[in-house]
Amino acid sequence: MTINKKQKNLPEKPYQTENTNRQFEQAISVCKDIFDKKMKDYGSAWRILRTTSLTDQIYIKANRIRSIEMKGEKKVDEGIKDEFIGIVNYSVMALIQLEMGLNQGHELNAEDASNLYNKHIYSAMALMQNKNHDYDEAWRNMRISSYTDIILMKLLRIKQIEDNEGKTLISEGLDANYSDIINYSLFALIKIAEQDAQ
Repeated sequence: MTINKKQKNLPEKPYQTENTNRQFEQAISVCKDIFDKKMKDYGSAWRILRTTSLTDQIYIKANRIRSIEMKGEKKVDEGIKDEFIGIVNYSVMALIQLEMGLNQGHELNAEDASNLYNKHIYSAMALMQNKNHDYDEAWRNMRISSYTDIILMKLLRIKQIEDNEGKTLISEGLDANYSDIINYSLFALIKIAEQDAQ
């Protein structure tokens, strides 16, 4: 006779998909709020940046996180959480730039920028949901420092692809790597929020 999970009284998974999606939505909301406020302050000045420059900005932030993690202290007010938010937002900007190309003298209005942000952040979330299904939320057992290292590795891959003028033989392209960076950063923000709630 087949014994199902309820008959065996096996515990349910501590984190169900609905909980992960809710936590993702909360982390995205924090990042989007910062993006929207900076759009009001600065407009779409970032549209002048080439994706290589955005890659370097993300690298600076990820490298600072790693430095803080290894040194155990910081001398500038912005903490690790702020840097992960910045990584998410710069990565979304990079995806928008890949789609639209460089700004040729016209501003991107707040509504269009918001719609493009949602398009790319939720595309990354859909990728996370598919991988989460296959990997069974393995990211929850990883350390935040591992997310940092993986983000840095992805950035080195992006730099190599950029140096190859965007061409790859077998590897994922720039957009997939930026999406992965978004998701690892959101994982970190979820874990930080959990730690803060304890």
